[in-house]
This record gives sequence, structure tokens and C-alpha cells, in this order.
Amino acid sequence: MNSVPALEEPLKKALGPATAKVMAEHLGLHTVGDLLHHYPRRYAERGELTRLADLPLDEHVTVVAQVASARILKFNGGAGQRLEVTITDGSGQLQLVFFGRGIHKPHKDLLPGTRAMFAGKASVFNRKMQLAHPAYELLRADALDAGEADEAIGSWAGALLPIYPATAKLESWKIAKAVDMVLPSAQEALDPLPDSLREGRGLVPLPEALLKVHRPHTKADIADARARLKWDEAFVLQVALARRRFADAQLPAVARVPRPDGLLTAFDAKLPFTLTDGQQKVSKEIFDGLATEHPMHRLLQGEVGSGKTMVALRAMLAVVDAGGQAAMLAPTEVLAQQHHRSITEMMGELAEGGMLGGAEHSTKVVLLTGSMGVAARRQALLDLVTGDAGIVIGTHALIEDKVQFHDLGLVVVDEQHRFGVEQRDALRGKGKQPPHLLVMTATPIPRTVAMTVFGDLETSVLDQLPAGRSPIATHVVPAADKPHFLARAWERVREEVEKGHQAYVVCPRIGDEEEQGGKKGKGAKKESAEDAAEKRPPLAVLDVAEELAHGALRGLKVEVLHGRMQPDDKDAVMRRFAAGETDVLVATTVIEVGVNVPNATAMVIMDADRFGVSQLHQLRGRVGRGSAAGLCLLVSEMPEASPARARLGAVAATLDGFELSRIDLEQRREGDVLGQAQSGVRSSLRMLAVIEDEEIIAEARQEATAVVAADPDLERLPGLRTALDALLDEEREQYLDKG
Repeated sequence: MNSVPALEEPLKKALGPATAKVMAEHLGLHTVGDLLHHYPRRYAERGELTRLADLPLDEHVTVVAQVASARILKFNGGAGQRLEVTITDGSGQLQLVFFGRGIHKPHKDLLPGTRAMFAGKASVFNRKMQLAHPAYELLRADALDAGEADEAIGSWAGALLPIYPATAKLESWKIAKAVDMVLPSAQEALDPLPDSLREGRGLVPLPEALLKVHRPHTKADIADARARLKWDEAFVLQVALARRRFADAQLPAVARVPRPDGLLTAFDAKLPFTLTDGQQKVSKEIFDGLATEHPMHRLLQGEVGSGKTMVALRAMLAVVDAGGQAAMLAPTEVLAQQHHRSITEMMGELAEGGMLGGAEHSTKVVLLTGSMGVAARRQALLDLVTGDAGIVIGTHALIEDKVQFHDLGLVVVDEQHRFGVEQRDALRGKGKQPPHLLVMTATPIPRTVAMTVFGDLETSVLDQLPAGRSPIATHVVPAADKPHFLARAWERVREEVEKGHQAYVVCPRIGDEEEQGGKKGKGAKKESAEDAAEKRPPLAVLDVAEELAHGALRGLKVEVLHGRMQPDDKDAVMRRFAAGETDVLVATTVIEVGVNVPNATAMVIMDADRFGVSQLHQLRGRVGRGSAAGLCLLVSEMPEASPARARLGAVAATLDGFELSRIDLEQRREGDVLGQAQSGVRSSLRMLAVIEDEEIIAEARQEATAVVAADPDLERLPGLRTALDALLDEEREQYLDKG
């Protein structure tokens, strides 16, 4: 017997080196097991026997029709040739085209009068509907009586053809052939689900599920296979997370219980407002976590402006009261400086520990960023190692080896999704014992995603806005269809400035990079309005600022802000804007997170269709932060019927971030959810849809927690251990570990 288990056999042995190389390079498939878990994306029913008159564009269609005419045309001075076949079914006509060497067989087969079935993707060329290189099956009248012909149509048309995620180098049908070669190995697949769980939920065994997902006879086969394979993914992932939580619960940490009359009490006493019920509830959850002797790992999510920073600051003060230090990690220098400014302002004399005029209960709040001068940096490092600084706010400069803490008790990470996991881990390693961890995000995360991506973190949600926040009106500005709407947008900006307010203009690009040209231009054959809008390079900060300063906003004080400016310059621009000296700030998305200027009431987002739904919601949260109402204008050149415009319409229609994050997820690949960008690996979710399969994920989490509690090392479940190893290669395990 072969010493390598069937599913671990390298594809080059099973399929040959050439195919295996393409699969490895383009699809990330290396073993027989990888290929068996490369599921069809959908199934083409050759059978949807569409009438030619009703063909949908850009879809895989199947038609039964008769050849009306066929002719070979030469082009490129006779160097190239194509076969054009016109077919009819009585309801309409359709053109088929074949090119190059691919014309000989169809030229012989598709003679006028021949009846056949044709399957392919319907597209438009020169205003005519066509199928390029369709697959076809002849229905020979002489060989079949009417009944047999109908039966042939029925079996060929009724077949469920698996359509695989493919690449230009490897078409779906070649992948299907490769799957046929390795499918017998599916019988040896080790089942990761405990028998009791599988039987209790009526799920088919894994070998049967693999067979049915790749070669279904009926739609019921597909449903059985999907139900089973979704459970595998949800369960194995939740077991990985449950093991993380179990391991974390075994780690030691210093319990941090605040003194009853310390810094926190003094801070609360000087607050000019009362905390919302939500802030009080979430603060209690955090304080309970800090009081335990294993590290708290908590995700704090709240809408833009819901007061997360206040909650995080109170947690940091509680830790300082308990004799520890707290570090806040921000994704950019602009944001670190801003947090430092707003926290020292909120604390007042409580942030002047060790200084004249400092309060009795006070501590030092230091800033540590990469661009600080040597002397300031040396002093900050000294304050950290001696313990004089109870709170430090910084960028990833905090993670460098030189940075030593006296007693790090809490790490607060702002906008988690902008941090590499290694960075978070390095900071966590700076405590004598693992510090408590609080991750803040303003991107609302649906419950299922929180359970999937942040499954090893407990979740707190701030869904109440503090009193005094104003509503934000959002409108789509169709710049191409209605140019006068754009002119009106700039008038609205002027009106806001005349009322004493300020405005942001956001662009997708800086503008000093090399011109990329229209990289996005796909399908150059037909230039629709949508293609033209997509091909144009995204609008740039430097160009737009120049244009506005000399055009629509002439006479107003316009400045620019983007990521490639020197840190001091960025800070100076932000300070002038915050002080009201600048009327309009033209910026990239550097302002997306944490920038707080209550006097800014209007925002115009150029090429809004180039941003994600959640990102637009984040950006919009920068206005309406004071007592005046906010206005957000989404400018787009996309045509009215395009999906991009539908997305912008959704943003304009609701201020509910959770609702928008659902829309965002439904439109993106699920894989993005699991942070491939951070972990560098493909999504492990091939079948599970994080939004739709909420119930499965919740149930899998319960089952997984019970399994891990009973058998942490999974000694009694070898199949599950193998599946975990396959799902969580080392890199992915680390990603979840540090998530």
C-alpha cells in the first residue's frame, strides 16, 4: 500500500507535471485533497433551453436551433480567418463565431439544415448577439426518431455541468477532467466531524459529499453536498478558534482592579457630560475582563462617533490605577498625534504626572512615533521604562526592540484591520506576563463575521451615539448624466463655508505617481459608458485641489493632505484645518479613521464608486460631528443602471453601519472577510457564506467549544486533527492566533 495517504498525494504524480504546475501556480492547488476541495462555483444547466429571442447577456446559455447559414471570412489581409454560423429556432437568430484553427471541425459539422444544441456565453459584438466558440452537440435527425431526439435533448440539456473557478491558463472543463481522475480517492477522505455530530444533524459522509459536489445527478445532490461541506468549514474553523480561546484561558495575566479613588474616579468627576448607557455597559464588560487572571481579549466595535476612545481611555486609566501601563497603537502618525492630543485634552491636569501643576492623581501620557526627534524620543523611552508614563500612544514604532515597558498591562489597538498581526503580537510580547488586549474598530461587523474572524475575541458593541451628534444627509451626484449636479455640489460647499463651516473633498489617488493609464479597461471591444468610466485613472488629490482652487472654489482656502507628505507637514495641515484656518481639505483616505473636526460639515467624495461600501460609511462619519447637520455627496461617473451606482444608492439610503457592512460583504468575496490581505493565504472558506450561514456558524461554535472542552488535543478525533492541519497551515494558524 502507498505510504502517502491518497489525499496527500502530490498532483504531479496524479495528473502529470505540466497540469500540476499550472494548478499550483494559478490556483494554489498542490495535492489530490486540495483539488477535491476545489469546488464548482456553480453548475451550468445546459438545459435552460432558452429561446433565442430571450437570451440574457453575459450568461452561460444553451439553445437548440438549426443552422441557417455558415461562411468563412478572411481578415488581416487574409492572414486570419473566422467561421460565422447563423442559427435560428423560429423565435430569432443568433450568430456563432469560431476563430483560427478552431474552425475546421465546426465547418464540417455545422452545415445548413443541421439541428444541434449549443452552449456558451452570450455576448454582443457590433450590436449583434453572439456565442464565441460554443460547445455543441449534434442532433442528427436521421439517427433519431422524434422521441429519441427529445430524450437526447433532455439528457444532454438536463446535465448539471460543474463550472469551476478557473484561470486563463486552465479552463473549467480541464479542471473537471482532472477532478474525474482523482475522484476515486475521495473514498479515502478522513471525516473531520465526530460521528455523533454528523448523524445527529443528518449530514452525508464526507466521501459521498465530495462525489455529489463534483458530479451531481440532481439538484438534491448539490444541496446534500453543500450542507455537509459548509458544516465542515464552519466546524473546523470554530474548533481552531475554540482551541485558541482554551489556550488563552490557560495563560496567566495580572488582574488589574482599579483603586476606588484613583485616576479613573478623578477623571469621571471632571467629565462635562454623562456617559451613555452603552458606554457604561461596555466599560463594565471591559473592567470585568481586566479583573481576571488570564488575558482579556476583547473586540470593541462601535459606529463612527459612538465614543469608543472614551471607553478605551477609561480602561487605560483603570490599568494605571492598578499599577500597570497601557499602550495604544494607532495605524498612522496623523492618528497617533490626534489621539495623543485628544486624550491629553480630555485628561487635562491628570495627564501631567510628575510636572508642576499636575493633579494629585496623575500620570504622564507620552507619544512615540517614528518621526520624533532624538531627544524627545529618548525622553519618551525613559518614561516608559521607569514607569513614569502610565499611558503611551504611538504607531508601530512602539513595537521596536528598543522600547521597554516597566509593567505593560493593557494594549489597545485602534482600527484593528489596519495592523499586521505580527505587530500586534510583538507588542503583546512586551509585558512580563501577557497583557490584556482591547481591539477597537469603527467598521461595523455583522455578528457572524465577528464569530468567524474574531472568534477568539469576546465582543462588545457600542451602538448608541452620544447626545449632540447630528444627522448626515447623503446624496449621489451623477456627474456624467447630470453635470449641473456637480456644479451644484461645489455651490453647496461654498454655502457651508459661508456659514462658517469647513469641508472635505476625498479622492482615491494622490496624483504624483507614474500615470498608470487605464489599467482597468477590460473588454476593449465594446466601449460602454461603464467601461469608459472604469478605464479613466481615478481622480487625484493634487489635480482636483489645483482645479478647485482656480475654479469652482476660487477664493476659498484649499489645502491638501495625503500619506506621502512629511509627518510634520501632515500634522501642520491637520492643525490648521482643526483650528478653522483652512476652508476645504482635499485628501486621500488618510482622513478615514479618527480625524475629528466638529466644524467640518460637508464632504464630497470624488469617484465614490472606487471605494467600498464600509469605507464610504467610515469617510462619511468625519462630518456632522458637531451641532450642525452633516452633508455627504457621492460623486460618480458610472451610469445609472450599473452595480456601482446601486452600491452608492445603498450608502445614501441608510446610516446604519451594520446594514451597510452586510451589503458590503454580500458584494465582496467572502475570502476578504478572513483577512487574506493580512495572512497572505487564500480564504479557507470555499463553501460557507459568512452572511447567509449565520445559523450554521453559531451552532458550529457551540459544538466546537464543547468538543475542545472535552478533548483539547483532539486525541480521540484524528480526522478533525488532520482537517485542522490542512485548513490552518502555520501561517493561517498565526493569523487566527493574533487576530
